[in-house]
Amino acid sequence: MRWCAVAAVVFCVSLLNMVFGVVPQASSQPEPQPDDKPVTVAIHPLEPFVMPTSSGEMTGFSVDLWEEITKDLGWSTEYLDAGDVRGQLTAVADGRADVAIGGISLTAERERSFDFTQPTLGSGLQIIVPVHDTRPSVPGLGGYLDLLFSRTMLIWLAAAVVVSVVPAHIFWLIERRNAKPVVSRSYFPGIVQSFGWGIGSLVGRNSTYPTRAVTKALAILWGFAGIVFIAFYSANLSATLTVAKLDAKINGPADLYGKSVATVEGTTAANFLRGMGIDTTETKTIEDSYHLLREEGYDAVVFDAPVLRYYVAHRGEGVAVTAGPVFQEEDQGFVLGIHSPLRKPVNQALYRLRENGTYNLIREKWFGDDAATSAGDLN
Repeated sequence: MRWCAVAAVVFCVSLLNMVFGVVPQASSQPEPQPDDKPVTVAIHPLEPFVMPTSSGEMTGFSVDLWEEITKDLGWSTEYLDAGDVRGQLTAVADGRADVAIGGISLTAERERSFDFTQPTLGSGLQIIVPVHDTRPSVPGLGGYLDLLFSRTMLIWLAAAVVVSVVPAHIFWLIERRNAKPVVSRSYFPGIVQSFGWGIGSLVGRNSTYPTRAVTKALAILWGFAGIVFIAFYSANLSATLTVAKLDAKINGPADLYGKSVATVEGTTAANFLRGMGIDTTETKTIEDSYHLLREEGYDAVVFDAPVLRYYVAHRGEGVAVTAGPVFQEEDQGFVLGIHSPLRKPVNQALYRLRENGTYNLIREKWFGDDAATSAGDLN
């Protein structure tokens, strides 16, 4: 019996060690690290995320951020130019690259085939249009005819008649008493002639001149009133004619229907436009889309907000401007293979870079305080 009791105690202790020893043992495992060989990173040139320098090295927001991560983790890097986003994803999928960096959106479709790091930047899609499309439109003959018979014109004509009633009667009552009156002594057509004087004075064109001191003084006062009237009328007319609208009338994705629009194939911008049913020319690179906007007379380019704003602020100054706010918000990050051992250490390094301020310095270097990078980016 004694041996049975001892055996039972030993069995229970062993069982407890097995149960409660699993968690500490699992949690004490070291973080996965890459082999001694460099980490292969798939890239493709895209301002301001990945940009080659004259010395052949790489720079840009994503490159600088990745270099800080590898410095934190003690890794080395080997870059692989995959040509475009689809090439980057293919390189990760077939094992030629360990990670893909740049302006790559984190989407549900891609999540089925890849793992992502925590988001490295937020943004969204935006539209740029040629600079000339932001100039006020000048109406043609049809616009002038529409204005001539518009409600606005009738209101101003009625106002001119109404404000001329009292001065016209005063002018007629005084001038009709002259020996040689400038208006008929009869109410008709005398009052009509006086109205002609009142309207003419109001617009600065008058063929009837007063002869009495009172009507001369009235003419001076009425002339000043005419200046104010014409000033208000001209301002209203100018606003009605120009309307401060853009020729292209592009302020958001809903305005792209029927326009010539360019974007980059294989990107979330292309997928979004296709889903909206907007006819789009899909180019191989964003540079090709810029060319269509500059040289081929396209109405708009739709792409990642940080990319387009960087272009407008640098190489596109005087060529293109942004139109409307950021839309279709998404996050972007680094792409890894499913169950990649690099994911956890990279995420931990990203957290450390955020906590010590390095991430904010890199972001400010490339984007400043640009609000376009505060919502969600894509590619």
